[in-house]
Amino acid sequence: MVLLISGLVVFIAWIMLKPVIWGKSMSKGAYLFLALFPLISLMPIPPPTYENVQKAKQEQRKRKEDSGDDPTNEDE
Repeated sequence: MVLLISGLVVFIAWIMLKPVIWGKSMSKGAYLFLALFPLISLMPIPPPTYENVQKAKQEQRKRKEDSGDDPTNEDE
């Protein structure tokens, strides 16, 4: 297990180092890539699925309450 985790860390470090080394050669494509790479963080991040599940459960409870069913007798 430790070997797998250390191998994964080394692999991730290698993947992150590869574009930097490529960019240091100052080819125009690499320079442009490294200049635009931080813009990825500006893209909106979708809400976690957990929040969507909680909203769906709340809506289901509201529907049960509106129809007159007892929300405490749910099969969970």
